[in-house]
Amino acid sequence: MATKTSDLLAVAAPRTVSVVRAITDDQLDLPTPCPDYRVRDLTNHLYDVVVNFQALAARQAVDWSAKPDHLTPGWRDGFATEAGRLVEAWADPTAEEGVSPGMGLPQATVGLMGLIDLVVHGWDLARATGRPYEPAPEVVAAGHRFIDEMGPMARQMGAFGPEVAVAPGCTELDRLLARAGRDPSWVA
Repeated sequence: MATKTSDLLAVAAPRTVSVVRAITDDQLDLPTPCPDYRVRDLTNHLYDVVVNFQALAARQAVDWSAKPDHLTPGWRDGFATEAGRLVEAWADPTAEEGVSPGMGLPQATVGLMGLIDLVVHGWDLARATGRPYEPAPEVVAAGHRFIDEMGPMARQMGAFGPEVAVAPGCTELDRLLARAGRDPSWVA
């Protein structure tokens, strides 16, 4: 079972890439489980995530306020390439060591932050576009570990919404989504 960030990203990234590759142009204006985002907006945000978390792996500064439109010709292949680079960046043996200079968090926590963004937003886009999405159990478990550690701060900063109630016996993915402020039964 994968536990290193790079190994978890290597498992998670292809599943999210397949969702992004399947988004059609006529789906870009569909709503998503993130109320402030349409598919276009969330895809651009997720593109920023895979690019910026490459830099964070190398302890470089990132500018989250820049909002480039990544949905230019070839964007689906571009996203796949950048997701592969994200995995490579976190495979550097020093990527998880020490503290992030820009975020003041352990690098290992920063890596899991990128992972949970990739997974939760992968689910958001899959749900919005009618695609299946089932992350690997070890990826879901890592997401729970991240929320155990950072959930309250993430909610306070607006990265997660309030936790959503789920039925007893729900799947671990549904529980993870609910803990991240998503309604696992969301439909457009």
